Amino acid sequence: MERFDVIVIGGGPAGLMAAGRAGAKGERVLLVEKNQSLGEKLLLAGRRRCNITNAEPDLEAFIERYGQNGRFLYSAFSRFGPAETLTFFNQIGIPTVTERGGRVFPTEGGGQRVLDMLLLQCKKYGVHILRSSPIRALKFRDGRVERLISALEELEAERYIIATGGKSYPKTGSTGDGYRFAAQAGHTIEEPTPALVPVKTHETWVKLARGFNLRNVRLTVTVDGRKTDERFGEMEFTNFGVSGPIVMDLSAQVPDWMKQGVLRFHLDLKPALDMETLKRRVAQDFEKHKDRLFAGALRNLVPGPLIPLILELSDVPSDKPASYVSTEEKAALAALLKDIPLTINGLWSFNHAIVTRGGVSLKEVDPATMRSKLCDNLYFAGEVLDLNGPSGGFNLQVCWSTGWVAGEA
Repeated sequence: MERFDVIVIGGGPAGLMAAGRAGAKGERVLLVEKNQSLGEKLLLAGRRRCNITNAEPDLEAFIERYGQNGRFLYSAFSRFGPAETLTFFNQIGIPTVTERGGRVFPTEGGGQRVLDMLLLQCKKYGVHILRSSPIRALKFRDGRVERLISALEELEAERYIIATGGKSYPKTGSTGDGYRFAAQAGHTIEEPTPALVPVKTHETWVKLARGFNLRNVRLTVTVDGRKTDERFGEMEFTNFGVSGPIVMDLSAQVPDWMKQGVLRFHLDLKPALDMETLKRRVAQDFEKHKDRLFAGALRNLVPGPLIPLILELSDVPSDKPASYVSTEEKAALAALLKDIPLTINGLWSFNHAIVTRGGVSLKEVDPATMRSKLCDNLYFAGEVLDLNGPSGGFNLQVCWSTGWVAGEA
């Protein structure tokens, strides 16, 4: 039986980074991937453009984006953080460009370019790659991983890195295998739930504006009427609820909020205007277009695709002449534009999620090395850990940093 220094399980971004780094340190590395091709989920990142990281310059602010678990990343980011990530990719032949919201992309080639260059790094450092080889189990002896049992053979190494991803978008191979392996070693698995995923609503009228992208809106979260969070940016309606960047950033907290009470999102279509200013604006528009019907008078207040939705939610008949709309009805319209309530009743499935919330408990992993505290030759990297952040390059940064640290260790 051939024996390696390091076996990395999983050929996604964290696994490729870990394998390349361990190889660069002179280790004899085997990368085992269940699929025929590597990096399938990486190819989809950032709508195939691959949002490598975020250009947020303040490390404290960067880490805050991961919530309480972000503290685990201090050690990894101090050694291989966003700045080191950019330097790394630039040095291996991937120049980058920073766009709105600090999102960093390759200047050309997208995810395919990133994958190709990571594979070249692995080749450069002699990493062996075994494809189409799902791991069935880990075999332990005296508190250490002794070998891996794959569908084809048994494999041995001095050290093992689990970088199998989470459960999000299982078509790419992310089916939660790493949680099973970690549990075999005695690790606690924090309940995996979908994150960065569309949200379902009780209201069915959302389909009236499905597919329309709203820009510069505010979404406020309430639980039993108490304000809990808010976001400003882009969102869209779907057949079954809402989606878009600000919705998906909030989605990771939805299961917790729903346990606390009635969860609602409140959509403000006019966040730049206070209520009194908006009332005057509505009155001016209806005076200007007094020869139109109510539906026609809405054209300068909301985008055309939203008019059917506003008509559905308003008590004013669509064919009522604008000149007959009362002061009270105009005030009610202004209030509606400032607060469209949405009752949240769940998330879409892992099939639609970009990342997973939950995973291997961080309490049982050394943040300086990514080594298991329960099994001294087992390491973790990437989404298999209980780490998730918002959209905008934060989740891939976890893969690069934890993968590099695990490979280095």
